[in-house]
Amino acid sequence: MLITKTPFRISFCGGGSDLPAFYRQEGGCVLSTSINKYMYISIHPYFEDDRISLKYSENENVTDIDAIRHSIFHKVLNQLPTYGVEIVSTADVPSGTGLGSSSSFTVGLLHSLYSYHGKFVSKARLAEEACAVEIEKLHSPIGKQDQYAAAFGGLNFIEFHMDDTVSVNPVILDSSTSQCLQDNLVLFYTGLTHDANKILAEQNANMEHRDKRQNLRKMCLIARQMKEVLQTGDLSSFGRLLDESWKLKRCLATNITVSEIDNLYDVALRNGAEGGKLLGAGGGGFLLFYCVKDKQPGLASALGLKEMPFRFERDGTSVIYIGDKYW
Repeated sequence: MLITKTPFRISFCGGGSDLPAFYRQEGGCVLSTSINKYMYISIHPYFEDDRISLKYSENENVTDIDAIRHSIFHKVLNQLPTYGVEIVSTADVPSGTGLGSSSSFTVGLLHSLYSYHGKFVSKARLAEEACAVEIEKLHSPIGKQDQYAAAFGGLNFIEFHMDDTVSVNPVILDSSTSQCLQDNLVLFYTGLTHDANKILAEQNANMEHRDKRQNLRKMCLIARQMKEVLQTGDLSSFGRLLDESWKLKRCLATNITVSEIDNLYDVALRNGAEGGKLLGAGGGGFLLFYCVKDKQPGLASALGLKEMPFRFERDGTSVIYIGDKYW
């Protein structure tokens, strides 16, 4: 048996600039961190060596890879054919909540299969191949940030260049700033889920509009400013910039926010939060707020939402267990 764990991510600013429609013309950038919530993929030899057993939210048992219904399993196993195995995915957080779960799954599945075949593959290659699966083969209207965040792990400033290359630049903080930042960030689950593809498809189409592109340019500038204030320990400015970025992002497509989300955000600002955003493409999932620690009980009480504790993580995708090989 072999098990990998691949982290989910929080994107602070710049989401949308990782879409090809934008970065191929102007370049893009994102400030994000991986967190200690994970996608686990396990691979175990299956009793029947001509079959593939898949267990996720559904169960599949096939003898032909082309019969697989799950789109990512189907594409990845076509790329890395593997029979006589049982593959199981387990996640700490449900999909559709804005934490990049789909890309964490793709990166983790690629990592698991390569490792199962005894092949070492770099994190950069895992991220690049995950992008190819999701964007090129499955034609999902998504960007590149989630795959790189999941593969590399850590707090990073990720740049998307016009030639399709990607640079992952670790943001190094002193221990007190890192501790304070993590203490002052809180996540609340709205109970709403979303279809990221629909929202991102509209956002892609909106790149033809001058005002939408201008918003993304401003968000890229804010992402750079965020990186700088973190490195100088100016955390109060970080909260303010988070708020400025959310105001720009919510205008990129019609379904990024809804009235319920707007109401919760307003309540948060009146009860101690200095800034925040809805994670992911929008429409639902988790709300992130920057709120100093002593004001967080009042914030939680006012919102009345489920809070999810988290910390940053640094490892990215990793193999956490290798058992005996029985085949």
